[in-house]
Amino acid sequence: MDLNSVFTELKKGIAEIIDEDKIKDMIRNFYEKGENFYVKIGMDPTAPDLHLGHTVTLQKMAFLQKHGAIIQFLIGDFTARIGDPSGKSETRKMLSKDEVLKNAKTYEEQVFKVLDPAKTKIMFNSAWDEKLKASDMIAIASTYNVARMLERDDFEKRFKNETPISISEFLYPLLQGYDSVEMKCDIEMGGNDQKFNLLMGRHMQRVYGVGKEQAIITMPLLVGLDGVNKMSKSLNNYIGVTEEPNSMYAKVLSISDDLMWDWYELLSEKSLEEISELKKSVESGKIHPKAAKENLALEITKRFYDEQTAKNAKAEFDTVFSEHALPSNMDEFSVDGEIWVVEAIVKCGLASSNSQARRHINANAFSINQEKVNDDQLKLGSGSYILQIGKRKFAKLNVK
Repeated sequence: MDLNSVFTELKKGIAEIIDEDKIKDMIRNFYEKGENFYVKIGMDPTAPDLHLGHTVTLQKMAFLQKHGAIIQFLIGDFTARIGDPSGKSETRKMLSKDEVLKNAKTYEEQVFKVLDPAKTKIMFNSAWDEKLKASDMIAIASTYNVARMLERDDFEKRFKNETPISISEFLYPLLQGYDSVEMKCDIEMGGNDQKFNLLMGRHMQRVYGVGKEQAIITMPLLVGLDGVNKMSKSLNNYIGVTEEPNSMYAKVLSISDDLMWDWYELLSEKSLEEISELKKSVESGKIHPKAAKENLALEITKRFYDEQTAKNAKAEFDTVFSEHALPSNMDEFSVDGEIWVVEAIVKCGLASSNSQARRHINANAFSINQEKVNDDQLKLGSGSYILQIGKRKFAKLNVK
């Protein structure tokens, strides 16, 4: 095994490494002595589904699994009830235990679309946090002072703007750090917006005499489909890991040519050298940018389904969008009696509200039977209609 090539690939797409030599030694010890090392990632199940942004870190962990890592995938079923304040401008809504447990179940199922189950331990921080007594919480809180907590960028901004900060939010990074004490992890990974919390793990391991201080790997935040903001379900610029394959493929193709290269670096299993050669081929005109994007869309869709499903998604896309044909499968809805076109769009799930439906119509993005419609007062009488928003959303409506 060429360890230099392993170390080069390890650094692909990474934002920052703290204690890089320690990580290299752990990988080297795996090959020379067969010793495994433990890598922690924590995710709070605040929403039911994972998206491609989450998989940036998961894929780096999958790489480490091939080189000696046992992944400790921590589901923050206790801390999710507080809510991570990272990057937030206001206190988050506290979730109920039932909401958290329901979301946690889907996380368990989805992470194995990326990670090797045989080298992964699923853990829940309620296992130790719910056993903490009031005296234990006071002891944890006493390990850090308020002045240093307020040095954290998001807290500092909120404090200056006189935006409320709850005491529970101060507890969040402390409890995340305490997780590293209980888990005795060697490395912790997360997005680069998590650096403060990850460093807290080193601090807590030192305070509690664990005998080690975890190394840290941070990953960049994946920019979403809009090409501006980080991928987020709330911004509707995401691709879910359980998303229907045709939609997954089409959404990857919708990103800009410039963003494609960031996605290649963060999501593709191609090496940096392969990506560099591909980029040169595109820039020289040897390969069309669309062809490069198609390869990325195929790779991502294959990862979460299989090769044949990915090929079928490409064929469907080519048929619908290149030949301007209709998709072979689309959702079908029925109503009794005449219906207002705006209500029809909402009923078919092509818009979330009447106002959004109107915006689609007024933006000339709505078609009926492949003919543009810009009349938001139109009434649909008896018959069958193919409703379409943009290039990717279709539904069949039967009016009886």
